[in-house]
Amino acid sequence: MDFGFTPEDAAFRAEAHAWLAEHVAGAGERGAWERTLGAAGWIGLGWGEGGYGNRPAGLSRQVVWAEEYARSAAPPRSGHIGENLLAPTLIAHGSDEQKSRFLPAIASGDELWCQGYSEPGAGSDLAGIRTEAVRDGDAGVYRVTGQKIWTSLAHEADWCFVLARTEAGSRRHRGLSFLLVPMDQPGRIEVRPIRQMTGTSEFNEVFFDGAHARVEHVVGGEGNGWQVAMSLLGFERGVSTLAQQIGFAQELGRVVEAAVSTGAADDPVVRDCLVRQWAELRVMRWNALRTLGSSADQVQVQGAPSVAKLLWGRWHQRLGELAMRVRGAGAAVGPADWSASAPYELDALQHLFLFSRADTIYGGSDEVQRTIIAERVLGLPREPKG
Repeated sequence: MDFGFTPEDAAFRAEAHAWLAEHVAGAGERGAWERTLGAAGWIGLGWGEGGYGNRPAGLSRQVVWAEEYARSAAPPRSGHIGENLLAPTLIAHGSDEQKSRFLPAIASGDELWCQGYSEPGAGSDLAGIRTEAVRDGDAGVYRVTGQKIWTSLAHEADWCFVLARTEAGSRRHRGLSFLLVPMDQPGRIEVRPIRQMTGTSEFNEVFFDGAHARVEHVVGGEGNGWQVAMSLLGFERGVSTLAQQIGFAQELGRVVEAAVSTGAADDPVVRDCLVRQWAELRVMRWNALRTLGSSADQVQVQGAPSVAKLLWGRWHQRLGELAMRVRGAGAAVGPADWSASAPYELDALQHLFLFSRADTIYGGSDEVQRTIIAERVLGLPREPKG
């Protein structure tokens, strides 16, 4: 089926636009903004029956809200990991007690989450993780020991969902469990920001030294972590992909403005590159809408997130490269008021270029996405595992 918007969706878009226009200017710090969103009913759209979300909303209205939020220049979301990744996973795999405990706190914006998946030496190869969780039956907890890396928002999060080995000696996909771990455990959990070449620290290392996770906070049952983790990754590239594309369009607009102001747009080769970027962004949007609205079989559904990641990762890298090209030599120059007290200030296009170098790695490297498509969609022979 084709994905489309109804007149009712248009009315919902107007409501969302008006609310954001009224409240974004006074958003305040990120934690307070999450609670503002929750109090107004904008977190947990479309979570279905059960009373855990704030308001019912079909897929088209979830898309509308995501797009309007991206257009509004509202603050980056601190709660999106809990809302868009953990919540759908709990709805699909969690117990009634887990849903009752965690979903309302996510919907209200009161509890923030981070994701404990990648590890040193096991980034895109999630089956290679080594973090262990040993059950202490007398205490009713697991004791989690290991290291996670590239953990977004770990410095702000109240909780972390952690993929860990609960079966001693297990390898690859076996013996893994999906644990909900409170972050407020001084001496047992340490968070270290990772300084990137952009000068910012969006990601963190997280060290677990016997951190506690309650037995009743294992999602999907002990040993079923791989199935739960794969289910969560399927939610990662859903509606939020369309919101991401709004941000891409805004960045493309800034690159076009720079090309016009520097005269680079007079070069027919540059103009061709700009048009190509615009056309490919439209294709990505149509592909995302088609995928969301499709009643495709399971093989197609499995491959869709990997196709989307391959499309946008390299596209965004090319946009960063093009941003530097249209600026010319000036792209390598810092701000006029550079000083030793602020030695690493980047403008928006410089930040775009440097940050986008990682686009084909984080969230699942291009090599891993191609392997998924080859093995699970095309049915090609599996890659040998060491």
